[in-house]
Amino acid sequence: MTVAAQEEPAGRWRMLAVLSVGILLAEAPWFSSGAVAPLLATDWQPTGLELSLLTVAVQIGFAAAALALAMTGAADVLPGRALFAMGATITAVANLGFAWVATDPGSALPFRALTGAGIAAVYPVAMKMAAGWFRVRRGLALGLVIGAIAAGSALPHLFRAFGALTGADWRMIVTWTSGAALAGGLLVLAFGRPGPFDTRAPRFSLRIAASAFRQTSVRLANLGYLGHMWELFAMWTWVPLFLAASFAAAGLADPTIAALASFAVIAAGWLGCAAGGLIADRFGRTTLAIGALAISGLCSLTVGFLFGATPALVLALALALVWGTTVAADSPQFSAAVSELAPPGTAGSALAIQTAAGFTLTAITILAVGAVDAADGSGWRIAFASLAIGPAIGIIAMWRLRLLPDAVRMAGGRR
Repeated sequence: MTVAAQEEPAGRWRMLAVLSVGILLAEAPWFSSGAVAPLLATDWQPTGLELSLLTVAVQIGFAAAALALAMTGAADVLPGRALFAMGATITAVANLGFAWVATDPGSALPFRALTGAGIAAVYPVAMKMAAGWFRVRRGLALGLVIGAIAAGSALPHLFRAFGALTGADWRMIVTWTSGAALAGGLLVLAFGRPGPFDTRAPRFSLRIAASAFRQTSVRLANLGYLGHMWELFAMWTWVPLFLAASFAAAGLADPTIAALASFAVIAAGWLGCAAGGLIADRFGRTTLAIGALAISGLCSLTVGFLFGATPALVLALALALVWGTTVAADSPQFSAAVSELAPPGTAGSALAIQTAAGFTLTAITILAVGAVDAADGSGWRIAFASLAIGPAIGIIAMWRLRLLPDAVRMAGGRR
């Protein structure tokens, strides 16, 4: 055993398991509106734009709250486990408001935005707590935490499948996701602890963030992240509807099958993030990011051509699983790259800007894909092909970053 491994604190893997399960459960309300979209279509009869806005509101709420938390330094005032539990509770209660108080898409938007705001106190806090327990395997640890976010985002589709079997209405399915979020918050509150490597989060400053972005390597890492985000959340939002429509066109209109397929595709991101963390720690961040972006971009260009007919449906599902795995595999690496490349004392503010910009961008692509008439295969081809723009830009940015002398500061010199 190496000296570095001996210095790693005991109990780190147990704590990582607590944080991973906690965030998996707490993230369940994120895509609850998308999971029950077919049922909402019958009850509320929303337009395609209104369905898109139910997810976009969560993204905007997350971005605004993440910036507010960074500006106030709340993560240093409140213990991480308490802040996580508070965020999970807000998420759960707001999600219940969407289910039981809202009467139409318009009245649901404030509840969906508040859901995103609550998640902003869960996702970054879990990342910070996990980093406090790891140094040598931090890439893998953060990969597993972000992978749990992917699995949590898929969880409402699993609940939807169970609801289809039991005859539960959409309000009850959404309520189950709130119950999961509360359970996740309680788990971390009861068993979560700060690690020995935990550090104070730098207070957000626009001036300090600007000084970080004056560095070319930081700008390129951020551009790679924006290319990644262009694709990620639009894919998570619309692939379930693509699969449901494709299954129906092939004569398999069973909602249980479509919901289980959607769960598998999005949850595959957990495997991608875990494997991506291992690859990035061993071969470098740009290596992993370029490979993941290339594969996911090819999937986005191709999967729409497999809409409909039964023989192509099996291939479409297989390709969607590859897409779900690779679209999330590089998620942790862009933040890790900025933290390594930014001048001392500037990474926290730079990451706050990165997160806010990335989640705001997702709102644009979710709406853009939703605006395409995807009633048949040609619509899905256009919608998904547009997402390949992001990976293409991300690949160029990460390749340019790889060539810079600064790149040796990433992943122990592995670029």
